[in-house]
Amino acid sequence: MSQMTTQTLTTTPPTEDLVLPFHCDRCGAMAKVRVVLPSGSDLVFCGHHAREYEDKLRDLAADIIETDGEARVSS
Repeated sequence: MSQMTTQTLTTTPPTEDLVLPFHCDRCGAMAKVRVVLPSGSDLVFCGHHAREYEDKLRDLAADIIETDGEARVSS
């Protein structure tokens, strides 16, 4: 009798390698800025929209964080 071996293929990379792209909440372009509001909610904007809303966001005392357009997810 021959033994059968079963291999499981995994299409999801390990979490330490997982990269999630951020896209602007206004236009869908690659995000350059992540904004964390005082409530804890966050928004992401491309450079154009970040500059457009910067004064209003600073008035809200939001944290403005420059990003490379990606969120790295690690375990």
